Amino acid sequence: MNKKVLAAMSGGVDSSTAALFLQEQGYEVIGATVKMYGNKDIGLKEPDKPSKDVIDAQTVAEKLQIEHHVLDFTDCFKRCVIDHFVDEYRNGRTPNPCVDCNKHVKFGVLFDAALQLGCEYLATGHYARVLYDKQRKRWLLARAEDAKKDQSYMLFNLSQEQLAHILFPLANLSKDIIRERAEASGLAVAHKADSQDICFVPDGDYAKVINHLGVKDRPGKFIHINGEILGTHRGQIHYTIGQRKGLGLAYEYPLYVIRKDIAKNTVILGPNEALFSKDLWAKDVNFISIPQLTGSLMVTAKTRYRQKDVPATITPVADGRVHVVFDEPQRAITPGQAVIFYDGELVVGGGIIE
Repeated sequence: MNKKVLAAMSGGVDSSTAALFLQEQGYEVIGATVKMYGNKDIGLKEPDKPSKDVIDAQTVAEKLQIEHHVLDFTDCFKRCVIDHFVDEYRNGRTPNPCVDCNKHVKFGVLFDAALQLGCEYLATGHYARVLYDKQRKRWLLARAEDAKKDQSYMLFNLSQEQLAHILFPLANLSKDIIRERAEASGLAVAHKADSQDICFVPDGDYAKVINHLGVKDRPGKFIHINGEILGTHRGQIHYTIGQRKGLGLAYEYPLYVIRKDIAKNTVILGPNEALFSKDLWAKDVNFISIPQLTGSLMVTAKTRYRQKDVPATITPVADGRVHVVFDEPQRAITPGQAVIFYDGELVVGGGIIE
């Protein structure tokens, strides 16, 4: 067996420790850090400088005495992640750029690069498990042992070919153990803080980035679901389904963003109870534990990363889409976000909410 593996090294403790574990397990490890965007891609004029993450990854690679590459995938990231992010907000949806990045960059062009470098595997610091079921003759994706860190929600787009060549060395470990091992091995990133924001929106102000990239604010009306005009909004990109804070309105009870009407440039508000619905339609669906959905299937499902999955029934409809009906109404189902289906610990599949 070819035990050569390309370890995606972001400069954080997870991916760095994953490379360490692979080396300890006898793999021939090559490190790779991806350059995903430049300042001009997010509307900034300052010249690019080597990022701290790249420097940290190089430092870890030197410590482990492994070959390290910096791969420039800015074109792919801009086209498939940043441009899509902007277009989705322009059209009133709320995208998940991490899902797009995993699909097109980390397990897209980076996966291809691993094979081109003669590697049998691509390894990342994601918290999830890859299994092989001999009876089904399928590769499966399962939740990580540490439920608090599980990232299976973000990985639903993986194909059978990809799963056969992916390693997740952190699948069965907790974050505390990973930091302890990194410190014991002298990795400088052992106590580096986890990244919390969208990588290309480091200050959290995504609307500013979208404005920089050419989508200008168009003020419009706040409309109550009963038809009452409540005031003026700043522009639709500043609001997402379920939002309460930042509306700048006083009312007899708390108001939330219920939906957005792009054609009329209005943001519809209402009480919390108006946010609940029992079903959704999903597009761009990928299945993992089954080849395809041929009839109704009982699963558990969730529509947000940090949400607990709940009972639902999924049914195939036209054009490869899936109709999802929840046993109980769910709050703030948001177009553009992902919906993931589970069978116990296994990922059945997932798609994008229409």
